[in-house]
Amino acid sequence: MSEVNTKPAAENAEGEAAEQTEQDINILKKIRMDKLEEMKAKGRDPFQITKFDVTAHAAEAKEQYEALEQKLTEQAGGDEEKLKELLEENRMTVSVAGRVMSRRLMGKASFFDLRDRSDKVQVYLRMNEVGKEAYDQYKKGDIGDIVGITGFVFRTKMGEISIHAKSITLLSKSLLPLPEKWHGLKDQDTRYRQRYTDLICNPEVKDTFIKRSQIISSIRRYLDGQGFMEVETPMLVSNAGGAAARPFETHYNALNEDVKLRISLELYLKRLIVGGLERVYEIGRVFRNEGVDARHNPEFTLMELYQAYTDYYGMMDLTENMFRHVAQEVCGTTCVPYGDVMIDLGKPFERMTMIDAVKKYSGVDFAQVKDTEEAKALAKEHHIEYEERHKRGDILNLFFEEYVEEHLVQPTFIMDHPIEISPLTKKKPENPDYVERFELFITGREMCNAYSELNDPIDQRERFAAQEEALKQGDEEANHTDEDFLRALEIGMPPTGGIGYGIDRLVMLLTNSPAIRDVLLFPTMKTLE
Repeated sequence: MSEVNTKPAAENAEGEAAEQTEQDINILKKIRMDKLEEMKAKGRDPFQITKFDVTAHAAEAKEQYEALEQKLTEQAGGDEEKLKELLEENRMTVSVAGRVMSRRLMGKASFFDLRDRSDKVQVYLRMNEVGKEAYDQYKKGDIGDIVGITGFVFRTKMGEISIHAKSITLLSKSLLPLPEKWHGLKDQDTRYRQRYTDLICNPEVKDTFIKRSQIISSIRRYLDGQGFMEVETPMLVSNAGGAAARPFETHYNALNEDVKLRISLELYLKRLIVGGLERVYEIGRVFRNEGVDARHNPEFTLMELYQAYTDYYGMMDLTENMFRHVAQEVCGTTCVPYGDVMIDLGKPFERMTMIDAVKKYSGVDFAQVKDTEEAKALAKEHHIEYEERHKRGDILNLFFEEYVEEHLVQPTFIMDHPIEISPLTKKKPENPDYVERFELFITGREMCNAYSELNDPIDQRERFAAQEEALKQGDEEANHTDEDFLRALEIGMPPTGGIGYGIDRLVMLLTNSPAIRDVLLFPTMKTLE
């Protein structure tokens, strides 16, 4: 932009809110490239600048000025002239850096909005103070350029806290225009593929990911305070077990061995319990070769923790307390909005057995269902599809998915799952067809899955054998036998409670985000041709 009142047609196109065509973008890029070449020819290549000393961020500068202004106002005792003198004597000088988001050129003076990681701040620029050369370079600049400014903070006549620039430095030249810069980036697919522009154009997106970081930090503080130890376990494994999911497979050239990406953290963490660490947790990526939808991404963040000498009731108490702690610390409240519903994490979470939940919402009492044949007959009657290999417990779970999940909006622990769908869990002593397991549901979504961990190596071997049989019958999500894990159990594992949390779903809840892609910086997307 060379002159205030003579904008080229292409420059006007950049200011329009309408979606830009590829031709528009190419024209604008050419204009910006020409400006860059002109700067290079004059020995002012911005990409040669290596650093800029930032003394404050935008939000910090505004907060500090408000505090200074309040202090000086009290000293002035209501005398406006005295206040002006005090503000002049106590000028607060700052150096800030960020991206130019909008500009208002007025001949020899200008206002522009600069955004950094914390906030946006208005900058006032005068040619007489920054120098004609620097001012002319600024006028030729573009929205999206990254600049550093040094100046003093003041409040305009309109009441906006701003920075009066004494110097300005172009730190990086933007060669592509920001998409729909006046109205934000709206196209969902582009937002996910170009998260960098999404973060620039939509400040609320940045807020989501700042909160995500705060949530994970809060979880770590809580668990560390409970005596847990954070550990790391392998991502490339020979046997991907611990969950019902298909793994991604690859080949390890150095060992000439096929390996898989982990689908769970469980089996290695339990080895550490055997080793005597007693309380361990890991937050890490796991990989499941499954579909993509609002709740699922093939690569996601899982946290698993294991505690010796407790059971699934201990895991319920820990979970309830941790969710409450994180919500209060990060959101400032235990009542959080999700869509048009207010989720109350402050009240005791409801607890229901799977059988009771199915009976409540479907009217079918599986406590009275004697065998697999009767269960299959009920499934046919209720138009629930099942596979021939499915047993009574599998069909109970299908009823739960069909009739119950959508109703579990407020926090609810669903307990005592059938043994058929829980190969790593302790049986209930009084009813060995069921296991000591729970899942926490909020907003109709599973938030975590927990067990009283199976520590009987003989029983575990039998469960692995059943999983191998399921594999033969076509269940691609069944687990293979893990001999080293069995060896660890034979060494001896104490009674243990364990749990796995979907971190992304917790972030969705606490940031009121409708889809998992909204809380993943770079969600899985099909490659464009």
